[in-house]
Amino acid sequence: MGVRENTKSAKVTKVRLGDVCQVVSGATPKTSVKEYWDGEFAWVTPAELKGEVVVTTTERKLTKAGLDSCSLKLIPQGAVLLTSRAPIGKVAIAGCDMYCNQGFKNLVCSETVHNLYLYYWLKSNGEYLNSLGRGATFKEISKTIVENIKIPLPSLLEQKRIAEELDQICELKKNAEERLALMDELVKSRFVEMFGDPVQNNRGWPLAHLQELATKIGSGATPKGGKSSYAESGVSFIRSMNVHDARFKYDDLAYLTDSQAKELSNVEVRSLDVLLNITGASVARSCVVPDGVMPARVNQHVAIIRPVQDKLDSCFLNAMFISGPYKRLLLNLGDSNGATRQAITKGQIENLALPLPPIGEQRKFAAFVAEVDKSKFVLRETVVRMETLYKAKLQEHFG
Repeated sequence: MGVRENTKSAKVTKVRLGDVCQVVSGATPKTSVKEYWDGEFAWVTPAELKGEVVVTTTERKLTKAGLDSCSLKLIPQGAVLLTSRAPIGKVAIAGCDMYCNQGFKNLVCSETVHNLYLYYWLKSNGEYLNSLGRGATFKEISKTIVENIKIPLPSLLEQKRIAEELDQICELKKNAEERLALMDELVKSRFVEMFGDPVQNNRGWPLAHLQELATKIGSGATPKGGKSSYAESGVSFIRSMNVHDARFKYDDLAYLTDSQAKELSNVEVRSLDVLLNITGASVARSCVVPDGVMPARVNQHVAIIRPVQDKLDSCFLNAMFISGPYKRLLLNLGDSNGATRQAITKGQIENLALPLPPIGEQRKFAAFVAEVDKSKFVLRETVVRMETLYKAKLQEHFG
């Protein structure tokens, strides 16, 4: 994609959406009337908008009687779907003629508006759309509010150029993310190929408890004052939001002062430590700590596992944790404690039974993962570059 010189010289005119689009909302036929459902007419709900640009199928379909029961209006193929409540601001394009429930204020574009241009404008203005919400119980944007929204509207040719440019950036990012997912699956497949099912242990490897194979198993704590006490720089403070399966996310990484870190010296993170989330919705997510985050500590939601490297390779252990069978085992442990929040205890971690292939085989697998990680690094750099470029282009075109 070449760099285009900015040739805009005149200020782009702003127009009301109501002057260039028809706003169409929907309704829900009575769910208790069987004759209204399982027909041939697509009917979409806000929950079905999950990030795709074009929606072509819906979970439920209506009959003609269902349409007539609440005088539903057609949303033609190509219309821009916009959720107006629970939540406000999810956007997609109708990939076929469809109908919708009451959670939308959809936009049927006139000939002066390119639907993909409008899609990107709405998508980039989610906070603004939410600020327009009204209501005591839950916020909603009305038809009148949507009609009165003003958008910049350059020529149709320029709208299409902008949409195509943004589309190309999103496609490059999507391709890189899909290749990353394939590489993750490749690593998981290689693990199974080399070691089999780690829970069933169908290869008959010797078994050992994790406490026999680690010099440290334990979680940390949060300094007094919580988030308000974090420093702008200093010693990294790892939280569950940073730990993802086979990946460490630096987003929202917190920091501690030297004095705060000293108080948590018993949970100092070291190279090759395996980090395991032990509470909450992210329970059982696991990764090997990257050296770039050092020095570091963890909070109470993350456990440090420090394998004895001549018996248990960190990469092998992490791959076992995130393999399908062992992941299910860990999640079941999290559910077994009977609390309202999922949690894995230190005792449960210590007593985990692990199949133990020869350390040479573990390291052979780790070497394979290291080669794959080199390619993943390049792809992640591409994803970051495309995200940065996308935001810059949104700012350039929409402000």
